[in-house]
Amino acid sequence: MAARRTAAAATAAGSGEDSTSLELDELMPWSVRPLRTGRTWVSSPDPAALRARWERLAAAEGAEQERLFRPSRSRTPHTPVAALPGRSTAGAGAAAGTGRFAREPGACPDPVRILHGPFDEQWLLPDHRLIDAARPELWRVGDGRQLFAVEHGYVPQTAGPALSVTHLLPDGHSPAGRPGRIRPLYRRPDATDPNLAPGLLDVVRTRLGPQEAGPESVLAWILAAALPSPSGCRIPLPADAEVWAAGVELGRELVRLQLRGARGGERPRLPGGRRPYVRAALPARPTGIVYDAEAETLVIGDGRISPVPAGAWEFTVSGVRVLELWFGRRAAAAVGAVPEGVEADGLEVVGARGWTPEWTSELLELITVLALLDGLRPRQEALRARLERAPLISRDELRAAGVLPVPASLRRPASVLGHQEEGPEGQFALL
Repeated sequence: MAARRTAAAATAAGSGEDSTSLELDELMPWSVRPLRTGRTWVSSPDPAALRARWERLAAAEGAEQERLFRPSRSRTPHTPVAALPGRSTAGAGAAAGTGRFAREPGACPDPVRILHGPFDEQWLLPDHRLIDAARPELWRVGDGRQLFAVEHGYVPQTAGPALSVTHLLPDGHSPAGRPGRIRPLYRRPDATDPNLAPGLLDVVRTRLGPQEAGPESVLAWILAAALPSPSGCRIPLPADAEVWAAGVELGRELVRLQLRGARGGERPRLPGGRRPYVRAALPARPTGIVYDAEAETLVIGDGRISPVPAGAWEFTVSGVRVLELWFGRRAAAAVGAVPEGVEADGLEVVGARGWTPEWTSELLELITVLALLDGLRPRQEALRARLERAPLISRDELRAAGVLPVPASLRRPASVLGHQEEGPEGQFALL
């Protein structure tokens, strides 16, 4: 049966439809493209650097401000824009403005925590005047109960998760390959209007039995069972209640680890004796990172961190090693190194203050998260093996139940009635 199912999937993939799994786009129909900042200096691993960059830009005038700003077709220092949802200047002393930056930059808005690509928590200046495509629809639904599923760029013949989940605003950046889509779990604030195909929850409850199954259970299943493909994530939907329960349990553990203690959860911890510690202080301006597999040690200049499981070091997304990418970004920020093609005296160099203690703590936590995620891979592989043998809920069954095809209206953002947002030059609009 497994061989027949594999052959059927390959044939369907060539015809654009896989009869043995569903597209994530069919289960979570509303998706948003990744953010496009237009300029690299608006985000950083260090919030202090962002404040320093703002101060230099706001103090500059004329052509110098224009050069530092790095104008694009969408944004210049003279572009008036609407405020980002929830970031209005009304009643907020440290919020972003809506007037032309060159005329009234205002005070530096408080940097917000974002997820910059997979597993990299950074900071962003939340000022719509500085960001080419901030995706306001994401900011509009982001609150203390929202979760975002983020697809990773597809790279053939590479290991790693097909998607991840976060409570932070994700920018959707992909380290390699084509960036994936961002899918909020809820279409409206306060965990209302699930971003699921209509009737999907009813089918799940009827076929699989868990009457308490809700949107977060479906998201947990998706996270545990997602398979990468050139057309996006594919999700097999089981008709076996035991397989479903095992996948949801695994998915909830994946969610817990990736939220890193947010929403009242427990912070990830490795068992005693396996927790990573700093054995020798990290240098102020590290230049490289090496993994000593025999000693299970990260070597960063004269600094040492151990134990670091091989699974954490080798953990990849879209074919890119997560720890190396994370470290490289901070090593560059520590010395004010600029991306290729960027002016050496641009805003990216502003605020460099060496390796910070906060980064060391974040590195230890990232090692822990990656090690624990790697430890769950055997359970994911076992789940996929069970899915090869288990009966699946077919696309035809979902069509008969009215779940598919998804109405076009559910692929667009929901209306937010009665919500006042500040438009360009301080004028208000009702959405």
